[in-house]
Amino acid sequence: MLRFPRFLTGCLALAWVLSPGMAGAAAQKSHPVKPEPPQETGFLNRRIDLHGTTYRFVVYLPEDWRRDDRKLWPIILFLHGRGERGSEGMWQTQIGLPEAVRDHPDRWPFVLVMPQCPQTNVWTDADMQTMAMAALDKETEEFHGDPDRIYLTGLSLGGYGAWELARAYPHRWAAIAIASGGIFWSYAPERWQQSATLPADYARPLGRTPVWLFHGTEDPVVPVRESELMYDALKAAGGHVRLWLYQGMKHDSWSRAYNEPELPRWLLSHRALPVLATAPAAAASGPAPAPAGTEFAERLVIPFHPPAIKLTPAQLDALAGQYDDKSGRPNITLFHQGDALFEKNLQGEIAELGAESPTIFFYVNGSATTRLLFERDPQGQVTLVLRDDRHEERWEKQPAPPVR
Repeated sequence: MLRFPRFLTGCLALAWVLSPGMAGAAAQKSHPVKPEPPQETGFLNRRIDLHGTTYRFVVYLPEDWRRDDRKLWPIILFLHGRGERGSEGMWQTQIGLPEAVRDHPDRWPFVLVMPQCPQTNVWTDADMQTMAMAALDKETEEFHGDPDRIYLTGLSLGGYGAWELARAYPHRWAAIAIASGGIFWSYAPERWQQSATLPADYARPLGRTPVWLFHGTEDPVVPVRESELMYDALKAAGGHVRLWLYQGMKHDSWSRAYNEPELPRWLLSHRALPVLATAPAAAASGPAPAPAGTEFAERLVIPFHPPAIKLTPAQLDALAGQYDDKSGRPNITLFHQGDALFEKNLQGEIAELGAESPTIFFYVNGSATTRLLFERDPQGQVTLVLRDDRHEERWEKQPAPPVR
């Protein structure tokens, strides 16, 4: 007699499980919907297929980029140099603008498109220019690029490519920055025979699109004359051009150029010039003239270090001594010989310091951005601050041992 109630209870339980609503609820309970993964930003691997060839490259998204807010972002197309060519799609992120973005992401609120040129090609090849522009168009659409704030930059071999894209697509760029580049390709030396006319052929289509050129005065790879000629041509055409020459620097002007805090601000200060209605013949030669008053030309020679000033022995005596880190461990010792101040580190290496002011020094044979700053509190305690473009360290001067 007990078997039937048990059988009925089992049937009712089975019916409950098999009912559509209860089954769905049970499934939902046992397999909850997983939240979407955090949105990816930073350096992302990408690829593009053109004419049966797959090209790998990288796009950078700032940390606060969002897919769902539809905010339009400024976007930069960056062309790397000869040494970063390849097919793995990532080597081009090691130097130049990508390195500057890693060091100072706060300075660079841009979407950055970084195509890679294959080892057997150069950026002046027509198919490489097509690939670079296709990557830019693809990422501009997907990542909400602002069509009025598209910027072009390149270094060395990429500088050659940037000039070609500037000439071929003059309407696309809000501003252009080129480091150690030119239009006289080392692999086409015959182009120098057109040095009197070729620069104007590049300057004319750009109109007054702002261009900032960087070059080392001692560049043995791309002669500084290449940037000088383009500066002269853009200036003669009534363009908007800056040329910064880094005194004594060789080919690698880009490390300092992309580290200039003013560069990203300068880019963002420009938007694409409006393309005015023109006659067909004029339109074929490039954009219509920009409004009057936008002409600008600046040529500066930037010293590697500022001129050093001389300090008195008494001023140097006040700085000399042993400096310890915050945990009390010795770090460096400063001493002077005559009117020259020197630093000796824990490994016994000695470096000469130059005085930019009585309280600011630089390494005579070191980085252009590193500074040593001396601070003195009301109690007379001296703190030495080592500061470069990425970090800061502070060391306390120790009292001199008593004289016996």
